[in-house]
Amino acid sequence: MAKINKWVKTIGWLPLLLAGLAIVGIIAGDLSYDGHVPGTGLWGGFVAFFIRSILGVSSWFSASYGMGIVLFTIFIRFFILPLMVYQMDSMKKMQVLQPQLKVLQEKYAGRDTETRTLLAQEQQALYKEHGVSPFASMLPLLVQMPVLIALYQGIHNSSVLRSGSFLWLNLGNQDPYFVLPVLAALFTFGSSWLSTQANPQQNAMTKILPFVFPFIIFFTSLAVPSAVSLYWVVGNLFQMIQTFFLQNPFKLKKEREAAREKEKARARKLRKATRSKKR
Repeated sequence: MAKINKWVKTIGWLPLLLAGLAIVGIIAGDLSYDGHVPGTGLWGGFVAFFIRSILGVSSWFSASYGMGIVLFTIFIRFFILPLMVYQMDSMKKMQVLQPQLKVLQEKYAGRDTETRTLLAQEQQALYKEHGVSPFASMLPLLVQMPVLIALYQGIHNSSVLRSGSFLWLNLGNQDPYFVLPVLAALFTFGSSWLSTQANPQQNAMTKILPFVFPFIIFFTSLAVPSAVSLYWVVGNLFQMIQTFFLQNPFKLKKEREAAREKEKARARKLRKATRSKKR
């Protein structure tokens, strides 16, 4: 019970509630589809479950498969929202620990195996003491990758989705007007830029990544079916909005500036008190 309360305190009730509703929505979509989607083995069953869910959700919108993909994407994003909150919380804690990590790196600057082992042990102890997981940033990606692969395979395996249309799109083909690739790249840039700006410690690599990822997404979107691009557009838009609210760089910069001013005022007060004692 104490561990559950700790998770609730870290993540919050709202993300957990939305994740629960998303699971209900995904299952309800699967149950809403009364057709047969073939799938053999564990992975095949996983892909078939997702396709049935998309087709079931689509039936809520008069068999609009595009709307089914949009709502399904939102369900997936709500489902991983607790992981994203946990990731953001871990990133903030990691930023606080950076000065201490730098001290450890200077203390164990040697390149021999023994020194490297001692450094790793000290870092792990520091992470454990402050309840930080350095691998937290990988959790949402580990959840999303099987979903994306399953969606991609499902589109190719489902003749219904492959022949579906949405707005100007044929879901089984690439976007002929490149609208989705451009939007996917823009929203990727937005979320990456916001995340980078929220990080107080930036280097050349972190500054260039927000410009690299959009190009990767853009050119990949040109080569995949528009249904996958639609998933990326909705998902990246959701992530951009989510990053703004969970990791608002403008708010964080104000908080850091206020903390620096407070520290300067404390230092001035201490110097003044020291001078008074000397007199």
